[in-house]
Amino acid sequence: MIRTTKAFRQAALALGVTVMLAGCAGPNPRDPYESYNRAMFNFNDTVDTYALKPVATGYKNVTPQFVQTGVSNFFGNLGDAWTAINQLLQGNGEAGMSDVSRFALNSTLGVLGLFDIASEAGLPKHKEDFGQTLGVWGVQSGPYLVLPLLGPSTVRDTVALPADIAGDIWRYKDPVNVRNIGTVVRVVDTRASLLDASSLLEDAALDRYEFLRDGYMQRRESQVHPDGDDAPRKSKKDDTGETSAPVSSEPAAKELNSGTPAAN
Repeated sequence: MIRTTKAFRQAALALGVTVMLAGCAGPNPRDPYESYNRAMFNFNDTVDTYALKPVATGYKNVTPQFVQTGVSNFFGNLGDAWTAINQLLQGNGEAGMSDVSRFALNSTLGVLGLFDIASEAGLPKHKEDFGQTLGVWGVQSGPYLVLPLLGPSTVRDTVALPADIAGDIWRYKDPVNVRNIGTVVRVVDTRASLLDASSLLEDAALDRYEFLRDGYMQRRESQVHPDGDDAPRKSKKDDTGETSAPVSSEPAAKELNSGTPAAN
């Protein structure tokens, strides 16, 4: 009887410790919506596996490299205009004017951006969005959030998304059928550029969700505060090889920015 009571107490104590530790662990404070996020991650991954990735693979295999480069340059040039606006909103006057010059030079002498002559002229490419601008203004990123089709984000970046959509020049292209075709080409071209990175990711990561989440959060933080929260902000190259301007801005690097990559 004594042995039974002692064993019962030990079992009760072990159970209590287990419950206490579980309660202390709690959810990841950066990812309180993990159950939803994992479900959305799996949905995006399925769409990518059975739809987007096969199309992107075919596009990469049959499309000449110079055409792929031209497509990437064209849409990248459109993005430079919104980057310039965000640079100025962040107080980065020099970098902002550099991006304005890039856009003007590539849009004219670069034949609507098909050729990136601005980089050859010494004007580095930056990547800034309104989520980064809010971060520079002091808005915290908030919890991690996976968006349908768009992939990794945060509460702050999700709030900023309508502004980024409104700042996309291609959104105003007429006629609508040309705009839609261009949007599809843009997404496929972006995904094609990430095929090698995604294959490496699939081979390397034991938990792809955690790997992408942690990498995305770290990368976004470094884009807003490249040298720490209180350090002076300066131009730096991000992990896509592009210069992330005095602040620093989908995935490897871009793979971190989208489960099913969307055009920027």
